[in-house]
Amino acid sequence: MTGTSTGPIGPSVTGPRAAARPGRLRPWLLEGLVDKKGNHLGPGQVPQAEHKRHSWWKVMCLTGVDYFSTLGYQPGIAALAAGLLSPFATIVLILLTLLGALPVYRRVAKESPHGEGSIAMLERHLPKWAGKVFVLVLLGFAATDFLITMTLSAADATAHLVENPFIPSSWSNHTLLITLLLLALLAAVFLRGFTEAIGIAVVLVGVYLALNLVVVIVGLEHIVTAPQVIPDWTSALFTSYGSPWLMVGIAVLVFPKLALGLSGFETGVAVMPQVKGEDGETEQNPVGRIRGTRTLLLTAAVIMSSFLITSSFITTLLIPQAQFQPGGEANGRALAYLAHEYLGNGFGTVYDASTILILWFAGASAMAGLLNLVPRYLPRYGMAPEWARAVRPLVLVFATIAFGVTWAFDANVDAQSGAYATGVLVLMTSASVAVTLSAAQRGARRSAVGFGVISAVFVYTTIDNIIERPDGVRIASLFIVAIIAVSFWSRARRAFELRAESITLDAKAAGFFADYVGRDVQLVAHDPDSPEQHSLAFKEREQRIENHIPAEDPIIFLEVTVTDASEFSTKLRVTGTIRNGRRVLAMSSPVVANSIAALLLHLRDVYRVKPNVYFGWTEGNPVANLLRFLFVGDGEIAPTTREVLRRAEPNTAVRPKVHVG
Repeated sequence: MTGTSTGPIGPSVTGPRAAARPGRLRPWLLEGLVDKKGNHLGPGQVPQAEHKRHSWWKVMCLTGVDYFSTLGYQPGIAALAAGLLSPFATIVLILLTLLGALPVYRRVAKESPHGEGSIAMLERHLPKWAGKVFVLVLLGFAATDFLITMTLSAADATAHLVENPFIPSSWSNHTLLITLLLLALLAAVFLRGFTEAIGIAVVLVGVYLALNLVVVIVGLEHIVTAPQVIPDWTSALFTSYGSPWLMVGIAVLVFPKLALGLSGFETGVAVMPQVKGEDGETEQNPVGRIRGTRTLLLTAAVIMSSFLITSSFITTLLIPQAQFQPGGEANGRALAYLAHEYLGNGFGTVYDASTILILWFAGASAMAGLLNLVPRYLPRYGMAPEWARAVRPLVLVFATIAFGVTWAFDANVDAQSGAYATGVLVLMTSASVAVTLSAAQRGARRSAVGFGVISAVFVYTTIDNIIERPDGVRIASLFIVAIIAVSFWSRARRAFELRAESITLDAKAAGFFADYVGRDVQLVAHDPDSPEQHSLAFKEREQRIENHIPAEDPIIFLEVTVTDASEFSTKLRVTGTIRNGRRVLAMSSPVVANSIAALLLHLRDVYRVKPNVYFGWTEGNPVANLLRFLFVGDGEIAPTTREVLRRAEPNTAVRPKVHVG
């Protein structure tokens, strides 16, 4: 006979507690609470096995609402940062995109085909508490990236709205309010449910890229038909900088300010579960999904690179530099400026509407990224409450934070770009380091060297961006501190949960209880690391005398080996052995007391026995023992086991008994 239970471990709630009818708000908020793996595919999702996947090009559009939408402000930011050298700095950015970011994330896609991303790759290289803290730091930068994507995109959508000539000029005095309304609308979409994201994204991206193509073609036509444009630009370049080598050097130095044009790669990997694979492929080896995602990344990078260089070229040559400055008509909306200037206010208004929609929906892509990251890590670490696996509570939390960030930056695009770039670059640096470590671990020396060079470039770019725009790392630091503080507070609050996902007894262990239905069973805790392994007989005699255990009641020794104490929950596998004529139950777990409590309840409910457990007092300082329990997994085991049982089973009449001698 073997006993197995899965899912939450613990007693069933009966009586008046079960009869209480919950209100409507809580079930609505927790609708869609998903499995403990944190596989969020977006609001309104269905379980993984039933989820409808899509062609890679459709999923590319979902990623593209973030990636391609940066065309709304990237040319203006490039001109503001590099001036007349904007096309040269953009070429450097494109080289880094195609020769750096693209190979890195194609490798990430191969090694994390379920959307875990580079953070999970680094987590595997840094186990235990060091890995957990490092992941929390990266989550802080990821939160900076995604949240600033939401607020920056909404702010730029507002800028395109109020600059439209058909919009009353008085609206420009209410940019903060308009941006907050756009964010509220975004949150409302997620609260209601978001099942048609890819279909909406395909339409928005298709229309937006088509309109941008028209603007680019018209801009290039004006440059070709106006013979003085290029000579005037080159003359201004040599007047300002003189040597071509100096121009190249300055372009290399200033291109980190253009880092916003690299956004979208992390999101591209995060949405991998949406990509349709080949017929018959398995989740363990999703070769079709990997191939489709790598094609997605390549296609998106080529499209974006083409638009980056052409848009940078036409905006630099056709727009006066003064218009890029704060308060200028092209500030944060360079292509929209050209659309109105050369194609009229009618086309310009259509372009503005398309830009506003895709910028607003870029926030949806970022929100989906957050909903994918947080449930994947924090609840698994015990560093967030279980409701953090549900969509709607997280939407409310993220929307509230986005409101605060927008208020702090006064909905200013330029003020937020530094923080956005910092988040993007740190994630890309972590991805490049992750694939470098992976290549070195596989023994692929040439790949490790190549990815190491890319990592060095991203490290330089990140450091340069932080030095130039320290506001980004300040904002990220606030997110990091907040995430770490909330995470450890939540871990402490959840410390007395059962923390066992399932319990399985092998045939030998189950056989220990086969003939004792309805009877008391005495379990004696025994340290598996104790040098007195030979003294089980002595310990049994001692326990029977001290605790007056009847001779006819069986004694079973219970040993728990602590594994990685930084893990929060585990699947307990209990093995039974006969050692020196005594029965011994052995299991491994991140924490001793909680696992013993979960096993006692399991024995009571599945094997219908009445378990009693016996401990000795733990020596040492109580505060030190508490810290050992929280961070090492053992500590003051006896009182902790009783407290876990007390919280899990309120009914003292059926609660397993804890004895200390």
